[in-house]
Amino acid sequence: MLYELNDAFDEAMADDEVRVVILAADGLHFSSGHDLELADSLVSDDDFVAVSAWSQSRRLGLGGWYAAEQELFLQLCWRWRNLPKPTIAQVQGKVIGGGLMLMWPCDLIVAGRSATFIESAVAMGCNGGELFVHPWELGHRKAKEFLFTGDPITAAQAQALGMVNRVVEDDELEAATLRLASRVALQPPLAITLAKQSVNHALDAQGQWATVEYAFALHQLGHADNRLRHGGSVVDPAGARRVREENRARGGAST
Repeated sequence: MLYELNDAFDEAMADDEVRVVILAADGLHFSSGHDLELADSLVSDDDFVAVSAWSQSRRLGLGGWYAAEQELFLQLCWRWRNLPKPTIAQVQGKVIGGGLMLMWPCDLIVAGRSATFIESAVAMGCNGGELFVHPWELGHRKAKEFLFTGDPITAAQAQALGMVNRVVEDDELEAATLRLASRVALQPPLAITLAKQSVNHALDAQGQWATVEYAFALHQLGHADNRLRHGGSVVDPAGARRVREENRARGGAST
């Protein structure tokens, strides 16, 4: 799905008629995140053509795993964050773990009132998702609470924290997102690109990319520790079970 999404972004970037890209999901939930049933079998180099320099997932040991996660879960997300055209995430229902990593690279976020945001990585033995931008999305105090507890954040709370631009009723979500996209599309394309680059550079000057790289390395340490303590599993199995149960109890998707 990640490579298909990347192809769709590339197609939109190459089409001069496209001014704004909307990333949306069909169904009750935006994304339940990583498929943990496949956690120990990431794609090999033969499955897809890498879009970054990280194309050595067939290496034995942690080297292959590190390369695969760099390609799939970090380099793709960072590439989307820096696309020249504006992007808007349209989200509803559960947005869990890796689902945050689909949403956060987008420039703007419109949420249905049902949207609930959950980060379960700490419960499963890691410091956070591979794209670690939590302090910028939530502020450092709320980021720590979000990570330490795994408690969900509602759409209204996310808007108050600045993570979400607009919150609307679910049955108005698509129309509201299209209205925002239409407003953005009226602006000169180059000026929009330059404004986007300027804001992203401000984040870079604050050390966002340096933090993402550092946190990604710590994420790999978490995986390695889990492998040693849990018979080769890259996540804490007990934590993963608890996360699934909690998400089902909340009435939604499970990672």
